[in-house]
Amino acid sequence: MIVHLIDGTYELYRQHFGQAVRHSTPPPLAATRGVVTSTLQLLSGGATHVTVSVDHVIESFRNDLYDGYKTSDGMEEEILHQLPIMEDALRALGVPVWPMVKYEADDGLAAGAFRAAADARVDQVQMLTPDKDLGQMVSGNHVVQYDRRNDLIINEAKIIEKFGVGPASIADWLGLVGDTADGFPGLPGWGAKSAATVLAKYLHISDIPNDETQWATDGVAVRGAAKLAATLRDQREMADLFKVIATVVTDVDDDVAIGHVDDWEWRGPSKELAAVAKQLEMTDLVERAERAMIGRRI
Repeated sequence: MIVHLIDGTYELYRQHFGQAVRHSTPPPLAATRGVVTSTLQLLSGGATHVTVSVDHVIESFRNDLYDGYKTSDGMEEEILHQLPIMEDALRALGVPVWPMVKYEADDGLAAGAFRAAADARVDQVQMLTPDKDLGQMVSGNHVVQYDRRNDLIINEAKIIEKFGVGPASIADWLGLVGDTADGFPGLPGWGAKSAATVLAKYLHISDIPNDETQWATDGVAVRGAAKLAATLRDQREMADLFKVIATVVTDVDDDVAIGHVDDWEWRGPSKELAAVAKQLEMTDLVERAERAMIGRRI
């Protein structure tokens, strides 16, 4: 079986800005309709085990670790307003929703991927998000990311091709380079290429020697090595903190009980879907969901 783990917050953004391209002002609840439609398309295409992880609130435990970490300030009100509506709509569709509060949607995906990957019945885990944080969970072709917008499967080989390091070093790479989308800057002077070159040898920030002459001895040739090493020596604690921030959590049960693979099997819509269809002005939603159930075991 293939397990599909959807980043609901990303999908809501994707649908919202997709509508913004087509309309100067996206119609009310258009993004939610888009998420419901794309999820139903996945189910109609034969997906059997599907869950959606959502940032029920934008802030998380990471905001307690670093003041500059992303918050809901400045977010589009249309998106914030639709988050709970989207959650209810997906539940009515019969899809499990994980509304993260302490943790983030990415952590829910990571926890789901970790749990599903350990199930011998699972042939592949697809995390439906292009977020680079989730690259640390990728494993061969068994656990992959799926970028729906670009119709691209990101397996371990693709991670290495893109970042220059494997999944085990992604959190370290982010700790050095930073992630502007999440609000932490990384270390001054450290860029994607320099971080990849150094981590390709040492794998983890904690294993990078303080002395750049040791780098040369170990065969690491990187431009501006002396300055990079000095920055790391002076700001190693910040690099370690940024790595912690970038590291996804694989056990979120103290926030949301995500259950197990069998709990994620789609067994059809609930009776509440009719009301949701009316709210979203999707007149054929119930009929489409029922059609998607044809041939499935219940």
